[in-house]
Amino acid sequence: MADEADGTAHEPKRVNTAEPWERAYWARRFMVPVEQVVAAVEVVGEEPERVAAHLGRDWPGQESIT
Repeated sequence: MADEADGTAHEPKRVNTAEPWERAYWARRFMVPVEQVVAAVEVVGEEPERVAAHLGRDWPGQESIT
């Protein structure tokens, strides 16, 4: 499986900011304040790749590659 080989097998498919714990997860994941994650989702939508690009972060990022 290609996803497992590149470390993306368990990456979420969308950036959900509906709940406080989800906002906190994404803030930690992108290493930015929660407010930046919420603002990015409002501008570019919920696709992690687009949110990461908007925030100037890599996706999936080095921390998720094993």
